[in-house]
Amino acid sequence: MALRGLAGSGPGSRGPLDQAVAADEKREAPAVVAAGATPEDDEEDDGRGRGLLRWDGFSAWLHCVCVVGFDLELGQAVEVIYPQHSKLTDKEKTNICYLSFPDSNSGCLGDTQFCFRFRQSSGRRVSLHCLLDQFDKDLPVYLKDPAYFYGYVYFRQVRDKTLKRGYFQKSLVLISKLPYIHFFHTVLKQIAPEYFEKNEPYLEAACNDVDRWPAPVPGKTLHLPIMGVVMKVRIPTCHDKPGTTQIVQLTQQGDTLISVILPTVHEVDLFRCFCPVFLHSQMLWELVLLGEPLVVMAPSPSESSETVLALVNCISPLKYFSDFRPYFTIHDSEFKEYTTRTQAPPSVILGVTNPFFAKTLQHWPHIIRIGDLKPAGEIPKQVKVKKLKNLKTLDSKPGVYTSYKPYLNRDEEIIKQLQKGVQQKRPSEAQSVILRRYFLELTQSFIIPLERYVASLMPLQKSISPWKSPPQLRQFLPEEFMKTLEKTGPQLTSRIKGDWIGLYRHFLKSPNFDGWFKTRRKEMTQKLEALHLEALCEEDLLLWTQKHTEVETVDLVLKLKNKLLQADRERLPVKPDTMEKLRTHIDAIILALPEDLQGILLKTGTT
Repeated sequence: MALRGLAGSGPGSRGPLDQAVAADEKREAPAVVAAGATPEDDEEDDGRGRGLLRWDGFSAWLHCVCVVGFDLELGQAVEVIYPQHSKLTDKEKTNICYLSFPDSNSGCLGDTQFCFRFRQSSGRRVSLHCLLDQFDKDLPVYLKDPAYFYGYVYFRQVRDKTLKRGYFQKSLVLISKLPYIHFFHTVLKQIAPEYFEKNEPYLEAACNDVDRWPAPVPGKTLHLPIMGVVMKVRIPTCHDKPGTTQIVQLTQQGDTLISVILPTVHEVDLFRCFCPVFLHSQMLWELVLLGEPLVVMAPSPSESSETVLALVNCISPLKYFSDFRPYFTIHDSEFKEYTTRTQAPPSVILGVTNPFFAKTLQHWPHIIRIGDLKPAGEIPKQVKVKKLKNLKTLDSKPGVYTSYKPYLNRDEEIIKQLQKGVQQKRPSEAQSVILRRYFLELTQSFIIPLERYVASLMPLQKSISPWKSPPQLRQFLPEEFMKTLEKTGPQLTSRIKGDWIGLYRHFLKSPNFDGWFKTRRKEMTQKLEALHLEALCEEDLLLWTQKHTEVETVDLVLKLKNKLLQADRERLPVKPDTMEKLRTHIDAIILALPEDLQGILLKTGTT
């Protein structure tokens, strides 16, 4: 593996290895044509608003685009990083190199698309585009993944007798912080085939198109032109009703140029992925919900990445808080951490294709072995649950290898419904809608009692005093919660019988509960802070200052200013008129003070 001539690495940044292959690079991998817009370029106004720097629009969607090729002497090599000023650490570049090619045993001839996910290097400043920062709070929690990069790959391998190796092998890779799997795969389908014919000038033009896109603001329907194609998409928001896809419809006017309409930006074909194992869908839902260590062994990165993403998606709208890797290789920087036998397997879902993992991960408690995913309309033979000792190689028969005993009884109704759909040749999209609704109802039946109990931990509004700190949430007591299940448990909304109590006890010890509860606790604490601000605004603060000393008044002003800064910094759910009212209170109090104090306080903080 090598990192060859990174376009835009900058003068003096090349290592000895880069310099050694510089001449070869000029012949085989021409540098990107002066795409070299740097962050210092002039500001421009292209209709998205004034003051946007060159590449700000691009950065809202993508971190960079990489071209990864194969060198006989050096192995996989990053040939181009674009735009030229994009920053990746050596560790990130190495991960991209190895994750952008299928394992040699996969035998992927022709064009292959898949997805990978890797940790951003520690020390990297996680800062989304300014517009994304502003709207990030409106994204569904399961689409917030700021500590990771996603890689969307279009890999081409075709016979070429003019090359020593006998094959042309190259990947076009989009690196983004956005988990919009379906959207970016669609983008690659539009641009990758032509890129392989026209090379870097075409890539530069495509990136310039992306730079002119509006920001991916949650709730907005966007028209995104790229290389002569216009895509119409809608970005999800946390206010969308779970289980409903906001279908983007063609309108009579203005949509004559639309080429592609995407009903979703992030969802995968759920039924196609679960098809080989749909008899065990409910058991797999439990394993994902509980954050159990899970390996998907597949013949190619396409199958492994789609299946891992489908598993993570099956507990939506609950976020999967543990790590997951749609495609994982022996070269991954976390390989040792995730395959060690000195401790229990971590809470992670791995998608693998290398036969080596059958031996390395055979101590893992739950393994899904799948064959080639069939096209819509076909259905493979249903695999059985098998004992782990029967898994010896990656060539073992497809199946779910586990000794796990589900807490809930299997729902035979959904199985009959899906089987009937197969017999009637119901389209895969329709089957996916049925399966997604089933998973949603299951997840909601499970989570509603928890939501109801956590809501009861919130102090009463009448206990909020403007002159005291906001009250604290009551503590979450597992046994107290368990007692609520008798009357308000999942039996109110779900027909499924079984050991729900056991499932909850297990869940309360899982990373998914920990992540979910921390998120809810933060939301509720912010709500208390917002209510406290509103209570302050309803007080006659000027009258209060007349009854107190100057020192106490100055202290109040400073505290109120801090409240304003906190509300802005933490994006507290405060009404705009509340903030304005508080600023008016602060100004009135300052103007009532002596002039020397007015000058000092007006310069302190923001009013």
